[in-house]
Amino acid sequence: MSENRMNRRRFLVAAGGLGAGAFLATGVGASPVETPKSGSSTPHAEKLGWRLSCNLYTFRDRSFYEAIDVIAGLGIRCVEPAFFLPLSKEHPDLKTSESLSAGQRREMKKRLEDRGLKMASYYASLEADTTAFRKVFDFAREMGAETLVAEPPAEVMEALDKLCQEYKMNLGIHNHSEAAGSKYWRPENVLKVCEGRSKAIGACPDTGHYVRTGLDPVECLKKLDGRIVVVHLKDAAEMGNPQSRDVPLGEGKANYTQVLQTMHAMKFRGLATIEYEHLSPQLVDDVAKCVKFVENFAASADAK
Repeated sequence: MSENRMNRRRFLVAAGGLGAGAFLATGVGASPVETPKSGSSTPHAEKLGWRLSCNLYTFRDRSFYEAIDVIAGLGIRCVEPAFFLPLSKEHPDLKTSESLSAGQRREMKKRLEDRGLKMASYYASLEADTTAFRKVFDFAREMGAETLVAEPPAEVMEALDKLCQEYKMNLGIHNHSEAAGSKYWRPENVLKVCEGRSKAIGACPDTGHYVRTGLDPVECLKKLDGRIVVVHLKDAAEMGNPQSRDVPLGEGKANYTQVLQTMHAMKFRGLATIEYEHLSPQLVDDVAKCVKFVENFAASADAK
């Protein structure tokens, strides 16, 4: 989720932690926008069955309440909060997680609804302590999420599968780069922990981290065909460099036109979540370029 997993680890330590609809599994720095748009900016992508979302780690230099104004202004309709990110500028100790009180959750959900946004997925902490899992699922369901994204250890997959079926929720297993120590840097590792599990347990392939590891994102997606729940749309400037910075989709080494062609050919339907990790004064413009790249591809595919 970060420019490299080690940076993310340091961020999470500083933050004090690590880190329901129908099933969707099938086989992604400028000033805040003052007036959110009323509609989606990706109608052609929606025709393909892709619901564009934005991972809130993209705007980690702002609070959740500040970031959702920007996201709404970009015409993105779904968001993916992360359990370690601050809720508000006034109370940075409050995180967008199951730790919030009932009143704080209601306020969080109301602010999303006021901007025409939905918390469709949630980047959660699902580690070895299975006793904490139900609180995560309760929070996600209360907020209207249909998908959890996490990197849980293999030994808790059975417990998570049972909860996913009970709550009618998906789990997308996310990958970081090999250099960052991710257990799931290879698609084969994700598929292994999916063996014997329901279709609610699947993959959240992060294409940018494949590039940093030196893997071809297109080939990785093909290996995961039929098990993808949600995709983190991300491009990186250098192949095989764990420190490589993010760049707008289509400007890096992920071969993003082919990535989207592969998703389309696989008949992927579901959340395509943009995550952009390079903080700069051009951040909002760079995210807007990512949105436009996806929509331009979808318009071309829809016209065929």
